[in-house]
Amino acid sequence: MIEGGATLDLELLRTFEVVAQSGSLAAAAEIRHRTLSAISMQIKRLETELESRLFERGPRGVTLTPSGEILQREARELMRVHDTLVSRFNGERLSGRVRLGIPEDYARELLDDTLPQFMARYPGVLLDVTTDTSGRLARALKRQQVDLAIVLDGAEGLAHGETLWHPEPVWAAPSYGVLHLDPILPLAVHPMECPYRQLAIDALEAEQRPWRALFTSTSIHAVEKAIEAGMAIGVIDRERLTTAMRSLGEADDMPPLRQCEARLHFARAIDATSRSAVEALATLLRERLLGRGPWQTDSLSERHGNGRGGMKPGASRR
Repeated sequence: MIEGGATLDLELLRTFEVVAQSGSLAAAAEIRHRTLSAISMQIKRLETELESRLFERGPRGVTLTPSGEILQREARELMRVHDTLVSRFNGERLSGRVRLGIPEDYARELLDDTLPQFMARYPGVLLDVTTDTSGRLARALKRQQVDLAIVLDGAEGLAHGETLWHPEPVWAAPSYGVLHLDPILPLAVHPMECPYRQLAIDALEAEQRPWRALFTSTSIHAVEKAIEAGMAIGVIDRERLTTAMRSLGEADDMPPLRQCEARLHFARAIDATSRSAVEALATLLRERLLGRGPWQTDSLSERHGNGRGGMKPGASRR
């Protein structure tokens, strides 16, 4: 029980946040570089101090209780304020400029938490963020226009990289109608240099299925709107399915899509004055995204026996 004048250990809160985001004690142990028993003991200690059950345990992992959801909101703000204050007074005075490239599909989730946390922790670093297709981000890396970028594999001319998570591309159709039965399949896609566009084309051409790009846009939101409005079918991440969409699979006579990876890449040359700041951001991206991506449920948890639990309403599994 926390009495007057008592304090919470921020390390417990950091562990709590990782468990909450990953949905798995084992995944949190891997991310935090601790043993599973150590993570379990930290969560138990935190629950004891707060006299509240923070997680519901089950065969598919852990989920937040109502008390856990309240703590997560408050803990994020507390850690943000703490990290900002500490960074202003201790020796962690990183400076320089960090140019980050991210696919637009994941910008909203990264802006919700990860990037604001970096800015709070390192107020002396100038952060520049660019969103674009993976192909264009790959070209920006080669031209030294960004220092690091998250890029989907398949981007032309960009090899290797550090795998962060495995996206789940699916065929997305409007929740009504049978567009997928059209003799010439109407597609809503990004322009060239988008790996998801290439996934769709490769899958269709492998089965000699006629198609046409009915709607092309650099905006993921515009592509999704075209799908929701019943104009076309597209390939998006399963997590982006809305109640106005449904996923299609082989049972709907749609060809299978190749799975892919989201990888972290660095520019060949990084300014010496910014190298430490670039690595600090890379470390935070690994901590937040490794094995699970920008969403709360994660593929890393699946490797430890958990399934995905965050599928949006209206989505169906292939």
